[in-house]
Amino acid sequence: MKVKKIPMRTCVITKEKLPKQELIRIVRTPEQTVIIDESGKANGRGAYLKKDITTIERAQKSKVLNRILEIEVKDEIYEELKKII
Repeated sequence: MKVKKIPMRTCVITKEKLPKQELIRIVRTPEQTVIIDESGKANGRGAYLKKDITTIERAQKSKVLNRILEIEVKDEIYEELKKII
């Protein structure tokens, strides 16, 4: 039998390569809004964060998502991420 390939993605904060299920995707949609993509299939520019409170707090402090997504990420998005985890 053929072994199924596990999709690997890189966390923008820790730079770790992890399976897609261990990360959460934040997307800038074509309508210029920022959403949390739990399905992993939404259209738009995406960035992955490790499912960890300290990682989310580091992302909020460094504003790395603003740079990567090229749009202002509001604090409500970070609060929603913390609730999901």
